[in-house]
Amino acid sequence: MEKIGILIETKDDRVKKTNFGVITAARGEGHELYAFSLDGNGEQYRTELENYGVQKVVDISSSQGALAWNPVSWSMAVMGAMEHFDVRTLLGLASPLGKELLPRIAAHLDAPLIMDCIAVNLTEHTAAKSQFSGKTIATMDVSGSFYIYGIRPNSIEAQPAPCEAEVIAYQTGVESKNLIVKEIKRAASDRIDLTEADVIISGGRGMKNSENFRILFECADVIGAAVGASRVAVDAEWVPYAMQVGQTGKTVSPKVYIACGISGSVQHFAGMKTSGLIIAINEDAEANIIKNCDYYVVGDLHEIVPLLTKLLKEVAGDI
Repeated sequence: MEKIGILIETKDDRVKKTNFGVITAARGEGHELYAFSLDGNGEQYRTELENYGVQKVVDISSSQGALAWNPVSWSMAVMGAMEHFDVRTLLGLASPLGKELLPRIAAHLDAPLIMDCIAVNLTEHTAAKSQFSGKTIATMDVSGSFYIYGIRPNSIEAQPAPCEAEVIAYQTGVESKNLIVKEIKRAASDRIDLTEADVIISGGRGMKNSENFRILFECADVIGAAVGASRVAVDAEWVPYAMQVGQTGKTVSPKVYIACGISGSVQHFAGMKTSGLIIAINEDAEANIIKNCDYYVVGDLHEIVPLLTKLLKEVAGDI
């Protein structure tokens, strides 16, 4: 029985749903799945995790309780748990947290690391990821004593596989002496994270100014979507960099991506190419985004998006 570890991420005392795709990727014949929880609430997550095939929930904590956030001590804690339970393959999300922890773990273990995977084969030790601004998909073959994979959020569809899970407490005394976290400042936002959203509506040059992004947020609120932007909109300081989708921004894989006033450059397309359904709204019928989408509307987004919002509200029974 090969033991596969999954680094679990949580928010508001719930398992982030993007973890379930990672767990689905980790499943396989002869695999025993170990979910590593670092906030001391492993028992609370057991039901959600066992519904997707996790057999062991490892509740990692210190003698004082939950581990305070520190990328060094957290990565050391995960490595300690991997050694204790003889786990040699670890999967996690290619999220901000995953990008903090997985490379540190791989470096310490001298393990091959592949980030932003859209598919993995844990038996053959291969992973697929987009290359050259999304123009091709590369399959990478790695070898070593340990294997670390970062999975692109939403790139692998979650498939339930109910089982019974056991919660195991694992205490660690690791400390970080060289890196000390003195304060954590969180942005006050209840918006959906771009990398985890099922639906994203993004604006580009065609938005014309920052005030016009209001119509995208109004539409997003109706359908529970996240709002993104192209680099042009960010460079013009209409919206913050955190909203940028593309090669130099965030890579996303929503079920639906709605591009409003976005030309569809290679760099932007690289960040959202793996979206399930791409819809474009653009006045230019020859724009690159029109050539690379599933459905499109040639017209003024400032008229179409508010009309779409109105129709969606009617369907939802809000008016």
